[in-house]
Amino acid sequence: MKTFSVKQYQKSDFENWNAFIGQAKNATFLFHRDFMEYHNDRFEDYSLIVLDGEKWVAVLPANIVGNQVFSHQGLTYGGLVYTEKLKLASVIEIFKAVLSFLNDNKIVKLQLKLIPSIYNQKPADELNYALFLTEAQLIRRDTLAVIDFSQQNSLSKLRKRSIQKGISNDFAIKEVNDFEKFWDEILIPNLEQKHQAKPVHSLEEITKLKVFFPKNIRQFNVYEGGTIIAGTTIFETSTVAHCQYISGREDKNELGGLDVLFQHLISDIFKHKRFFDFGISNENQGRKLNNGLSYWKESFGASTIVQDFYEVETVNYKLLGNVLK
Repeated sequence: MKTFSVKQYQKSDFENWNAFIGQAKNATFLFHRDFMEYHNDRFEDYSLIVLDGEKWVAVLPANIVGNQVFSHQGLTYGGLVYTEKLKLASVIEIFKAVLSFLNDNKIVKLQLKLIPSIYNQKPADELNYALFLTEAQLIRRDTLAVIDFSQQNSLSKLRKRSIQKGISNDFAIKEVNDFEKFWDEILIPNLEQKHQAKPVHSLEEITKLKVFFPKNIRQFNVYEGGTIIAGTTIFETSTVAHCQYISGREDKNELGGLDVLFQHLISDIFKHKRFFDFGISNENQGRKLNNGLSYWKESFGASTIVQDFYEVETVNYKLLGNVLK
């Protein structure tokens, strides 16, 4: 078998990293350094590059806290990123090299939040198998509500009535290039009132990211007259339209504004995608389900895909020593 080497990402690797991300089978724009580094003041980067000689064969977007490394905590998903040319046996050897490198550098555990399968350009569950071999522990599982556009998806009767209500109220739906009204008038007040929380991205951060990724980050708002009443922020990848934020004015939610917006997105704007991802409805590290929110998403025809979070002890690289025959 080949011997792979591992090194930490350096600023001088910026261009090569992005070029590699651009041709991987399980990467999205979230792994681009311009996206990863918008919050570099909050995370200590510990991204890894795996080499076959001088050739890049895999990367691991990551950060470090104490003696643990995490597939980057500032990203929705992560894990090993690699090209379609890699065979299963090579991915096993690469993961062994990563764990061995971490172990040599006094890192005790690695936590990975896997990329949901719908985001891969081609099947890419090689890492899942390697995690099984290294006795990784499943520490969290979230549920994503996903519409598969290759299948027939029917609206519930309740959702149809609410969409008709939204249509009769003559709301205007617009895609806009700025986020200020949605952030300041809808999203921030709602998160503060309902969850005593703030958006993951500040207004300044999402505006900056939009400049870097104008085709991937899109904002759709609903207006009553000239007043914004609801909206959603979409992160668009090659296979998926993902709802990063969904929010509407509490006193207007019964009027069908959000429903007519999402029917428009699903049946028109993103119908060419493979999947439409409403995102999770989980709380408490996946152990609670917001049933009302989950039902609302499912009433559009969405079904469940899971995202798994694993923790593996780096010393378990030794378990991969005799796997291959």
